[in-house]
Parts: sequence; structure tokens; C-alpha cells
Amino acid sequence: MIKRQSWLERIETLWRMKSVLWLSGVRRAGKTVLCKSLPKVEYFDCELPRVRREMSDPEEFLRTLRGRRVVLDEIHRLSNPSELLKIAADHFPTVRIVATGSSTLGAARKFRDTLAGRKAELWLTPMTLADLADFKKADLRHRLLHGGLPPYFLSPELPEREFQEWMDAYWAKDIQELFRLERRHAFQTFLELLLAQSGGLFEATKFAGPCEVSRVTIQNYLRVLEATFVVHVLRPFTSRRQTEIIAAPKVYGFDTGFVCAHRGWTALRRDDLGHLWEHFVLNEIQAATQSRDVRFWRDKRGHEVDFVWTRRGRKPLAIECKWSADHFSPEGAQAFARAYPDAEIVVVAQDVERTFHRKMCEAEVTFLGLPALIERLVD
Repeated sequence: MIKRQSWLERIETLWRMKSVLWLSGVRRAGKTVLCKSLPKVEYFDCELPRVRREMSDPEEFLRTLRGRRVVLDEIHRLSNPSELLKIAADHFPTVRIVATGSSTLGAARKFRDTLAGRKAELWLTPMTLADLADFKKADLRHRLLHGGLPPYFLSPELPEREFQEWMDAYWAKDIQELFRLERRHAFQTFLELLLAQSGGLFEATKFAGPCEVSRVTIQNYLRVLEATFVVHVLRPFTSRRQTEIIAAPKVYGFDTGFVCAHRGWTALRRDDLGHLWEHFVLNEIQAATQSRDVRFWRDKRGHEVDFVWTRRGRKPLAIECKWSADHFSPEGAQAFARAYPDAEIVVVAQDVERTFHRKMCEAEVTFLGLPALIERLVD
């Protein structure tokens, strides 16, 4: 069993803060294997009827587990999962629980209580740089093409059939059981189109026709996809200048493997790497910060910055993603610097090992590698 050390350390840290931990993420992200690799942990699979029967009396179930470390896998299979977790947090604090599910807690109707203040949360993203080291396979191109879901990453052959099986299971087990949407064909067509144009500006009306549903339905589908971590919706960073795009978001697919599959890429050309590197950088930012509040910037003349990261009391950090530092064109960064002269601008490039700086007209630009960027974000 491969131990994903950085994630295990996060679980242990969060358990010292709260007795109940909600571990979320898409299916096949490795939640079950990660939980089973925790030391001295007792595992319960809530998909099994006999396990659900054991939990029918939450107090009695928890009483037998005092002082133990427990995994409640696929907890959304219970009829009232939040009840059990609430009782555990309030009355059995010596029971350390990690509960898993494919959807966010509170995204589905079953969760009648979001347990605010009673739980810690951890989002297991597709594989990160640290995971590549743990898996002892530091082939970034392989990670981009196969994606960051461990079973597909480990496959020696491109798992095209598995990608489709994942889509079918996502509809059957997440969407139908948690949200009960209708019109499978329309929903899956919408998701496939989003993955094929991942990273682009989103306009609901452009999808309504091909999917044969209304604009309102498309917006509802997008909310469901975002709630289940299958797409990430990036809103514009703006001070509402007339020259800026202030409404249209950008939508990214959750995993580079699925983006490649829906673009028909079975091998990567050099021109493909920059686009996928942008997705990988976004994944790394989200994994490290545990936040989806990443923005992008674009003006009406077409100048753009890939990502903008903001924290209260700090200058905006504009992030440009380049597979090679030599391919950086400064026009977007310069336009952003003119609009936001107090901002910091960085270029995160795959081929930069030591940080360096360059003055480019209005902009002072820092070139750095992805580990150095993450250090800045979590500092």
C-alpha cells in the first residue's frame, strides 16, 4: 500500500483540532486507500447493509468505539449521516472519526446539518507533486496524460475505457443518489463539453442548444458539478473597472486525464503541455491552500492573467503558468500591473529550479518553480 505521507500528516494534524474530520473529493481520488493506510484505524464501509444496521443506533455504535480511530467510508449511504457525526462530535470526543464521501458535506439533501464548528474538513485533490514522490514515479508528462486519480495514473496503458466507466459511476452513484437529476444525456453532454474546453470562459447560453435544455438548467448543472468537485469555477478578479470582464467565469475540469480524454489526446505534443500545466498548477494551489477561491483576470482587450490569489491584508498575487519560462509573454502581466500597481506578479514554470527576477516595463516579474510558489501561498 502506497502511503501518501503529506495527506496522512494533514489528517493527523486536523484530528488534533477536531475529533470529526470530513474527507471529501471525487470518486477514485484515493480516499479509501488513504484512510486504510492510517495507523491503528478501524474501517467501516457504509455501502454494506450490515454496517448500516450497526449504525442504526448511533449512540450505542459510538459507545463501543471510545478511544479508537475510525473510518466511516461512503457515509452518505446512511439515511441521516449528519446525525451520527453530530452525536460523535458532541458526546464522544475520544472517538476520532474520518468520514468520507464523493460529494461535499451539505451538498446533498441527506445532510440535514452541515456540522458547522463541529468538524474539520480536508479535500483530497487529484495527485500533487508530493504524491508523485510517494508513488516513486516522477514523470510529470505521464501524470498530465493519465491524470491524478491513482488507479489511472498507475495504469501502464492509457485508461480510456476507465474514464468512461468513471463517468457512468459518477452519474449513477453521485448524481442520481445525491441529487436525483433527470436527463442523463443532457447532463453528461454538458460535462463532456466542459471538459473538452476546460479552462475557457463560460457562457451558459452556448451550452443550452447542444444539450437541449434551458439556460437555467445549464446553470443548475454547473452548480452540481462544482459542488461535487468535478469542475472548478473561477470568478473574475475585478475592481469593476469598465475595461475588465466582471461576470463571465472560467471553468476548469477537475483532472488533466479527463481533459485529455475529452479532447481526444492520446499522446502529448509540446503545444499541449502549457494548457495542462495550467491545470496542474491550479490543482496544486487548491491542494495546498484547501481553497477554491482562486480568481483570474481579463480585460476587454484580451489581456489575461491565469490566476489571481488574494488574502486579506496582502497584495494581490498574479500567477502566470508556463511550461517553459522562455515562453512567457509579458503583455498580460503588464496590463495587470498598470491596473493594479501594488500587485505582485509571478511566473510559475516547470523548468525553473531557482527563483529569479526580471524587470519588464511596468512589471517586476518573479520566475519560480511550483514548490516555491506553494511556499509563498501557505506562508
